[in-house]
Amino acid sequence: MIRQMKKAIGIIAIILAGSLSAMAQTTHNMDRIEVCKQNYHTLFGGEALTGQGTDPEMMDILQKFIFGEVFQTGELTLKQREMITCITLATMQTLPQLKAHAGAALNVGVTPEELREVIYLTAPFIGFPKMLNAVGTVNEVFKERGISLPLEKQGMVTEETRHETGKTIQDTLYPGGISGVMAGIPGNLGEDVEQFLTDYFFGEIYSRGALDLKTRELLGYCVLTTLEAESQLQSHYYGNINAGNTPEVLTAAVIQCLPYIGFPAAIKALRIIKQAYTGSVPAENNLVRLSKITVDPTQLKAYNACLKEEIEASLRIEPGVLTLYAVAEKEVPNKITILEIYADRTAYENHLKTPHFRKYKQDTLKMVENLELIDTTPLIPGLKIK
Repeated sequence: MIRQMKKAIGIIAIILAGSLSAMAQTTHNMDRIEVCKQNYHTLFGGEALTGQGTDPEMMDILQKFIFGEVFQTGELTLKQREMITCITLATMQTLPQLKAHAGAALNVGVTPEELREVIYLTAPFIGFPKMLNAVGTVNEVFKERGISLPLEKQGMVTEETRHETGKTIQDTLYPGGISGVMAGIPGNLGEDVEQFLTDYFFGEIYSRGALDLKTRELLGYCVLTTLEAESQLQSHYYGNINAGNTPEVLTAAVIQCLPYIGFPAAIKALRIIKQAYTGSVPAENNLVRLSKITVDPTQLKAYNACLKEEIEASLRIEPGVLTLYAVAEKEVPNKITILEIYADRTAYENHLKTPHFRKYKQDTLKMVENLELIDTTPLIPGLKIK
């Protein structure tokens, strides 16, 4: 069994060779048996690899793999690992295991308020009934530990502020929202779903206290990995980057989920990370155009400042904006040309809806004397600009 498991791990290494090896930092500095025993004792206060029980062979395999190998793969703290484990088990509704790891989370410094927020975060992904099941399990642990309930409130919004707060968070993580996905829903009801996402998901859940936005987005990716939600995994990869998580941390988080969700679901998420990390966007889908702009010479300095601000924000925040390269004619510096490359038309349309682009358009409205947009066909699709 151990030999088969090592073989499976080897297969994954081959599948994800190259970029993945740079993304996941595995530091097996100690014998995995010793690491297993140390981690298990820290988490649960007991002894691992005892050889006791009805299935000692499987427990031996399980404990060595999870606590001796996975727990030292990537740069995650024990707190992060246990929050990831708890949200994964809550998503799967494996409540007995959730109860054990809820206790372990408290043992390694996760506060009751943080743990409750981890469970609350599942609601938009798996629905209220399953979230309540998990809340009930965690509350049992709190009662056994003598932790008074209810815990201190963490809500940060009111009926009047939930929408604006949600919109601010959504625009930070996902410029352009999901309007493209919801367009064309019968009865225009897609607009209601868009508002639910903004007001409830981002406004009421993501704005809560105890956990920061960076942690929430990382944990959300683990929920989506568990659900094998492929399209959402793609968009939430970029949401994580915008929140400040690195590809390496995101990879380590998925690997932390692996023992609980299995190899197929983990490999699917790792492939999506690899594709985004290596920038493997089909070149045939790119939208490439030239913007030729004539600026009022008396306002050229102010215009260049606005353009610089908009381009820097677009390249930093929007994964679908591949290139914005602006040049001015030497002899006529108020004549500006911008090479624009977007991953696809949807990325371009989302770009037009972003707050930074709208600000640029508004601020430069009276500065621009002429604008010509020229769609082009790349002669060498996918060629990188060095």
